Amino acid sequence: MGYLSLSACSTVPAHPESPQQRDGRFRNAVQAEPPGWRKTLAIAWRVLFDKPDDTVPPQAVPVQPLTAAQLQAAPDGSLYRLGHSTLLLKLGGAFWLTDPVFSERASPLQWMGPKRFHAPPIALDELPPIEGVILSHDHYDHLDHDAIVKLAPKVRHFITPLGVGDRLIAWGVDAAKVQQLDWWQSTDVNGMRFVATPAQHFSGRGLNDRNSTLWASWVILSGDLRLFFSGDTGYHAGFRSIGERYGPFDVTMLETGAYDPQWPDVHMQPHETLQAHLDLRGRSLLPVHNGTFDLAMHAWDDPFERIVELAEAKGVPVITPMMGEAVALRQPQNGNTWWRALREPVKLRTAEASAPG
Repeated sequence: MGYLSLSACSTVPAHPESPQQRDGRFRNAVQAEPPGWRKTLAIAWRVLFDKPDDTVPPQAVPVQPLTAAQLQAAPDGSLYRLGHSTLLLKLGGAFWLTDPVFSERASPLQWMGPKRFHAPPIALDELPPIEGVILSHDHYDHLDHDAIVKLAPKVRHFITPLGVGDRLIAWGVDAAKVQQLDWWQSTDVNGMRFVATPAQHFSGRGLNDRNSTLWASWVILSGDLRLFFSGDTGYHAGFRSIGERYGPFDVTMLETGAYDPQWPDVHMQPHETLQAHLDLRGRSLLPVHNGTFDLAMHAWDDPFERIVELAEAKGVPVITPMMGEAVALRQPQNGNTWWRALREPVKLRTAEASAPG
């Protein structure tokens, strides 16, 4: 979620030309009440010492392994969930990655912090050349330093919100590869258009750099395909504006996970995710930001169950691919409820234990 950023901060150049920045810090369109140190400590206490047992899956999350040859042979308009908010898209004959996180933990320290439920379906070294990486913000579960450094030689473009690109350049990424956009700015790359659109969140990787970089959602236009990637966000009125300007969307890839009543302004509850999809005038909904890391207090599969139930009531198709499973973006199929199978052995053992001897 990003509240507990532990690393020392790095200097990020200011972007005073941005309407989103004031006094050197980026701001949401509607300002949320700061959590304050008491609430922050209370949240940290719950996360560290009062976690329910069901925030992690009872057994290994299933993964469909991928190979570079398989990806190269895939048709255009294919999508693969690699985990959390990391999506691999084949568009315009090239590959694009959103928020690539491949490390074992979403943390500045690889010996502590949220640990992956599953390995990525394909290793970083095995990925084909990547036309572009699209980043939503700089929290550890969305911006993985080691992944960026290893990916940099095989990536042609990094498309980021303001300030996030400065971090990449400081990490050694060639500045000529980096494009940084403010909300409502766009860029055309390889026949595709990317528009940075508003989100309601915050940023920071250290103790003193909160909101020194911008956060954004993304409109992705590729030929006849119109896609939306939310990054991290609370529900906000801007979804309707995005839908009016760029919808209808064939597929919305929307945050559904790491939510809690204690931080309602920065992550959507499932009913808000559905409303955002409707505001965006989306056709099919692909919930992301779930199934990989334990970042909240809800059951690990609660995001899947709740969004499927809510969407079915409204007649909204929901795509829930297994990690590594292919999705045809032009004709997406509703995913199977693969997460339910992980409960069955537990239920079976409970039934056996309670049976009369």
